[in-house]
Amino acid sequence: MIINANLNWLQQAVKKPNEKTRCAAQAHQLQLTKPPGSLGKLEETAIQLAALQGCEKPQAEKVFISIFAGDHGVAEEGVSAFPQAVTAEMVKNFARGGAAISVLAKQLGATLEVINLGTAFDTGELPGVLQCNLGKGTANFVREAAMTEDQLAASLQAGSNSAAHAEKIGAQLYIGGEMGIANTTAAAALACALLQKSPQQLAGPGTGLDQDGVQRKAEVVARALALHETYLGEPLEVLRRLGGFEIAALAGAFIGCAQRGIPVLVDGYITTVAALLAVRIHPGVADWLLFAHRSAEPGHILMLEALQAEPLLNLSMRLGEGSGAATAVPLLRLACALHNNMATFAEAGVSDKL
Repeated sequence: MIINANLNWLQQAVKKPNEKTRCAAQAHQLQLTKPPGSLGKLEETAIQLAALQGCEKPQAEKVFISIFAGDHGVAEEGVSAFPQAVTAEMVKNFARGGAAISVLAKQLGATLEVINLGTAFDTGELPGVLQCNLGKGTANFVREAAMTEDQLAASLQAGSNSAAHAEKIGAQLYIGGEMGIANTTAAAALACALLQKSPQQLAGPGTGLDQDGVQRKAEVVARALALHETYLGEPLEVLRRLGGFEIAALAGAFIGCAQRGIPVLVDGYITTVAALLAVRIHPGVADWLLFAHRSAEPGHILMLEALQAEPLLNLSMRLGEGSGAATAVPLLRLACALHNNMATFAEAGVSDKL
């Protein structure tokens, strides 16, 4: 088990959903001019947001999106279809507003921040990008632990700092995204360790590997699991040995949001792995997670099942960057609008059921 004074904040209490508000929201739904349950997940989502926000009229207008970027030493094992330089190039693309999440954030009127935790290639100073510089990516985890204890603590803290920023601007919803070549390999290794599943079940195409590439990825993950086998009984050590700067930051952000009472909309495969880590570190985090979509990455369904999560969308997306979560925001806004603005039977003069 990692003993690091800089990690003491992880065990601070998380907020509790407001059960009084949840009950009031449920009762309100029963009075709206529709058969009970006829709006399905839209009803459930509005009720969940009401409980998390402690407000009978929930909102999803103030959305905060944080993208964490970091490189992975395991990329040298040939597990990605793209070169490692792409991570830094994409950070520059975020800064220019040309990435998918940049476009989506603009359309949503969301606040977007980009945090470079450590790329193999220098990006230089960029407008709107916070440079944390924890190293030129993680170490290759088939040879040694991916992160030092200090790097792990700093990555987790970067996530908590992002949650604090979201709280400062009054965010009603938090989305975490990631960028890092080879991070689906790290996510697969983490998922295998957390779920006790085989690499063949959890290694997928990522950025577009063919079948031979997926098999090579699974073999790399198997080597990593064998190397670290005796150290994989505790979630923080699993994260330190097999994770990445950006995955650790996401886990820290999700814990930080739960501690501050900010609902989280979880994106795809990599962020769901981070969410599972956050829940394993602090089980109370689970109450604060909504799930946006089912990724086309084949291992994602196993992660969702482990979290007993039912995502809102299934659009065969696998981009990352928080893009799937951003795509689901309009549904949350519609759920809130229906909950807040539909007439009740009494207001409309419509007969309730017998």
